[in-house]
Amino acid sequence: MLVVGLGNPIMADDGLGLAALARLRQEWRLPESVRLVDGGTWGMNLLPLIEAEERVVFLDAIDMGLPPGALVRLARRDLPRFLGHKLSPHQVDLREVLALAELRGRLPSHLVAIGLQPGRVEMAVGLSPEVESGLDELLMAAVERLESWGYTCRALEPVSNT
Repeated sequence: MLVVGLGNPIMADDGLGLAALARLRQEWRLPESVRLVDGGTWGMNLLPLIEAEERVVFLDAIDMGLPPGALVRLARRDLPRFLGHKLSPHQVDLREVLALAELRGRLPSHLVAIGLQPGRVEMAVGLSPEVESGLDELLMAAVERLESWGYTCRALEPVSNT
């Protein structure tokens, strides 16, 4: 089982997938069989990782023309259509990775992208307030997906400052 955070953290909301992945690492205890991968802008380097799994969750900024910060879930069958609407350079690479995996007969049978509608994609560090405020909902959607596949996820207790 693979969870891949995608994006570019110096392109504002395009860094959402990496921010979500970091929060998932910090705030949740996941089974050892769930691998968290910083996919960044890896492109074709993701191919062997994706092909080796039956279940993959992508965390990413997903431009569907919705209000900024809106939650978006895309099933395996919807990914090619979503990837046809380029949000940033890494998505061209991801479309090619998925197409090659499918051509080779190794595209995972359970594949989903979970993200938020970006508010801004420009040279800047940090998420827009709308996207930042949607991170909790995104994490819950990712955890719910993992649990629906049989992976037990436990929230880590917040650290007390006393």
